[in-house]
Amino acid sequence: MQTPCCVLVTQRQAVTQQDKNIQMADNSFSDGVPSDSVEAAKNASNTEKLTDQVMQNPRVLAALQERLDNVPHTPSSYIETLPKAVKRRINALKQLQVRCAHIEAKFYEEVHDLERKYAALYQPLFDKRREFISGDVEPTDAESEWHSESEEEERLAGDVKNKVVITEKEAATAEEPNPKGIPEFWFTIFRNVDMLSELVQEYDEPILKHLQDIKVKFSDPGQPMSFVLEFHFEPNDYFTNSVLTKTYKMKSEPDKADPFSFEGPEIVDCDGCTIDWKKGKNVTVKTIKKKQKHKGRGTVRTITKQVPNESFFNFFNPLKASGDGESLDEDSEFTLASDFEIGHFFRERIVPRAVLYFTGEAIEDDDNV
Repeated sequence: MQTPCCVLVTQRQAVTQQDKNIQMADNSFSDGVPSDSVEAAKNASNTEKLTDQVMQNPRVLAALQERLDNVPHTPSSYIETLPKAVKRRINALKQLQVRCAHIEAKFYEEVHDLERKYAALYQPLFDKRREFISGDVEPTDAESEWHSESEEEERLAGDVKNKVVITEKEAATAEEPNPKGIPEFWFTIFRNVDMLSELVQEYDEPILKHLQDIKVKFSDPGQPMSFVLEFHFEPNDYFTNSVLTKTYKMKSEPDKADPFSFEGPEIVDCDGCTIDWKKGKNVTVKTIKKKQKHKGRGTVRTITKQVPNESFFNFFNPLKASGDGESLDEDSEFTLASDFEIGHFFRERIVPRAVLYFTGEAIEDDDNV
């Protein structure tokens, strides 16, 4: 019978022998496998053990669950979890939505017809506006009567003050100039509206002072949806055209590839017109001089050539939308989008409310929106 001490010694010897056997096994394994692989295997084993220990910690699990609960669930991720039968019904709803988009497109086509109808009713008023602006017709006292808030405040200031200034006003009125019509009406609108003033160069200004009217013409019934901006000029020293035009082509139908993006008619292209500039008056180009050296003889000569010049009148020579499937570069897309925005602004805001953009009242309203 062995004593406890003998048993303990025997166990220690067994453990020592076991460690030696493991070390020999490691050495024999490392003979055929690189030491880095052995070390990586040990690290992976240690990492796995540490992960198991961490995942058994209740506090860690609670923290992970809280983070998962706070992760936002996107609609698409939710849809993916739905049963096939529900997804099938959702597809049916999308079919209905496409049909709604086509009905909406028809609605906007009829709105365009209404715009054309009411444009004919507005036109006599716009024609009279042009006559007052040009000075061809003088408004009657009844037509020119208008009580503004400032005039009402002056009236309420007291009869005494009014009596004092009556004589002075009469004298001032006698000396006041009486120009024909409303000088520089449309040019003033260009200066007042930031979107337009940014396009106008200093050398454009004398030309725009000859602008007498801007009109909007809608496409005829049965024709593709479009509208034309007409800029009417009095005879001037710059070009022979009496009218410059810009045509905006529109589309009011859902895109087959993306029908849900339909939000109403959109401008898809535009055409300008040819300006018949008088000699030396074309502000859309400038002449530059450039020295050129002959490769063989080494002589230098000066050549002149015309290059594009920034001008509002480039508005009538617009960039064409790509119709051959090729995409425009980013700068071209921005230029085209800006052009469409300006055309829409002329049609929807400037032409219908011209006097308010002349006085600045419409600009204040736009700022308050």
